[in-house]
Order: sequence, then structure tokens, then C-alpha cells
Amino acid sequence: MPGPLLDTLKGVRQDVAPVWLMRQAGRYLPEYRELRAEKGGFLELVYDSEAAAEITVQPIRRFGFDGAILFSDILIVPHAMGQGLAFMAGEGPKLSPTLLEVGLDSFTPAFERFEPVYETVRLTRQQIGPEVTMLGFAGSPWTVATYMIAGEGSKDQGPARLLAYRDPERLQAIVDAIIEVSVTYLRGQIDAGAEAVQLFDSWAGSLAPDQFEKWVVAPNAAITAKLKESHPDTPVIGFPKGAGAKLPAYARETGVDAVGLDETLDPVWAHQSLPQGMPVQGNLDPLLVEAGGRALPERVRTIIAAFEDRPHVFNLGHGIGQHTPIAHVEELLAALRG
Repeated sequence: MPGPLLDTLKGVRQDVAPVWLMRQAGRYLPEYRELRAEKGGFLELVYDSEAAAEITVQPIRRFGFDGAILFSDILIVPHAMGQGLAFMAGEGPKLSPTLLEVGLDSFTPAFERFEPVYETVRLTRQQIGPEVTMLGFAGSPWTVATYMIAGEGSKDQGPARLLAYRDPERLQAIVDAIIEVSVTYLRGQIDAGAEAVQLFDSWAGSLAPDQFEKWVVAPNAAITAKLKESHPDTPVIGFPKGAGAKLPAYARETGVDAVGLDETLDPVWAHQSLPQGMPVQGNLDPLLVEAGGRALPERVRTIIAAFEDRPHVFNLGHGIGQHTPIAHVEELLAALRG
């Protein structure tokens, strides 16, 4: 029997919205911090399948979430494409050489880097009950490209946006390569046991409308179409953070099964504007969970009420912060589950 989360993603509304939280496997959990201290750096954890599966399962054990999200990172794709990747303490990820310095053809692909991730999915699936949905993911091509071009995260994604205007053919070639590798990667996750996958477009909000169509909508549509050819029954969640008023077009044109909403969107507007019956996911502000207080359960109830006539997966508007108290997550769940 599929769990309530998988059912919801397939369009069946639940009396109590199923819940998982972006970055639920991570630094706010003392058991994660303990394991990381023992094992070393972030990338070492991702490629250690047993450790990564343990991290994936930790929040399920503690909170009973309805979905287990694979512990990994969107930059595993460029790493497998042959770009150097390192996570620097306090600085975030660094990719080298950047695609401002060299061409894609200078990279030597190392697709064997996907294998430990697939093994993480298999091991996790063995450790969670059938009612818990195993979620895989990948970064969307625009967001991944911004890191590959700049070599790191940037405030306004300026280097990639400049390239989009100056040399759109070159950016198209980069995006097309990311699409192909991402489809292979997601198919591998699904074959290993992922029951639904999410496409994270964390930097979708930085693009002008015509650029959004070209670099967000079109690539996500391409990935979704290819996944539907091989795995027609696996739901795809699209999460274009910062899409704002462009979200309804994204929902209609990409072919995704469900859309994730960031915290800036009014859930009432989203319900009125999105295709009827389309499952939605979101959209509590992660900082409200960190802050806690009376506003937290009130906001949870407001979001639930907005989607009372639509399949709804409760989630945050982005990843949970590392300083979030465990008690506040418990308060969120109490407000949701009553």
C-alpha cells in the first residue's frame, strides 16, 4: 500500500496533510552532528552510503515524517560530470575549474560517483516502513548551471545571467548536458527505490520572465518528459523557488505532478491560480519554525485551511535552518496532526 504522501502526490487528498521538511536530514539534529563529527566532511558523508542512509532515516525515527528525502546534494551532478567539488567550512561549496574558465569538454566524467547515492536509496528503503515515501531529487538545470559557471553560490546569479544574454548558445549547451545527466541520475534513484523525485530550482527567482521560460520552464519540462517516458508512475515535484507570479505557467507547462511553494507565496492565491486538483507542497517560512511562538501553529492552520480543497503536502518554503529547536518542529507537527 502506498503511504499518504505518495497518494497525495498522485492526486488523492488526505484528511491530514502528509508532511516532510526540506533539509529534514541535517544540522539541526544532534544525532546528525554527532555522526558528522565522527565521519568528517559533508561530501565524505554523501558518498558513504551507510552513513547517508542513517542520516536519511534519522528524522523519520525522531518525528515520524511521511517522506524520507535522500541525504545528498544537488552538486553531485556536476561532480559526476567531472568538475572538481569541495565543501569548505563556513564558505559553502566550491566548484573548479569554473565554466567561465574552461569548456565542458575539458571535464572527464566520473558517473560512478552516482553509485553510492543509489546504494543510499536502497539502504534507506530497507530501513523505512512501506507507509513512508522514499524521495529522490536533483537540482534543476538552471540552478546547477549557476554553480558550474560561477564556481560557487552567488547572490544574484550574475555570472550565469550574463552568459545567458551574451552567449545563449553556450548556456544552452551547458543546460542540455545537465538535463541528460540529471535524467540518468534520477532514473537511477527511481530504479534503486525512490518513489517520487523533486527538482530543486533554488535560483529560479533571479530570472526575467522570458529568461524564466527558457532556462527554468523548458529544462524542467524536458527532464519531466524524459522521466515520464521511462517511469510514468513516479510523481515529479517541481520546486522553482522565487517563481512568484510565474508559478502557474510553470505548473501548466513543465508537466510536473506537484509544485512546491516557497514562503513568499500567499497560499490562497496559489490555490486560486494553480491548475485545479494539482497537488501542492509547502509553504511555511523556515524562520518561523526557528522562531517558534504563538504565530507558528496559527500559520500552520492558515496554510492547511488554504488547501482544504486540494491535495496538499505540508512542508516548508525552503530548507529547515540549522539553529531550529527540536521542540519547534514538534510544535509544528502537533498543530498539523492535531
